[in-house]
Amino acid sequence: MSSLTRDGRSWQPDFLIAIDAKRCIGCGRCFKVCGRGVMVLKGLTEEGDLVDLGNDDDDDEIEKKVMVMDDAGACVGCRACARVCPANCQTHAPLAADAA
Repeated sequence: MSSLTRDGRSWQPDFLIAIDAKRCIGCGRCFKVCGRGVMVLKGLTEEGDLVDLGNDDDDDEIEKKVMVMDDAGACVGCRACARVCPANCQTHAPLAADAA
């Protein structure tokens, strides 16, 4: 599915489809650049469980912070998150023809 820019040039959106928690460093740059609420920062425990941040009970168990998908449907495919990611932990893809 190709779209057009404001002046009529062809543009192919590349949507965020996955974030690799093993590679993510939890810096939050992608979150800051995305104005659509596609991602959220979570805590990752030693057991590999994702937990919400700010819960004092879980804070001691958090091994690291990682970005996770929160509202994939809100992604517009601009790839701004990929351009600022120092860990290159995101996977993007065009909209599948059968998903349209």
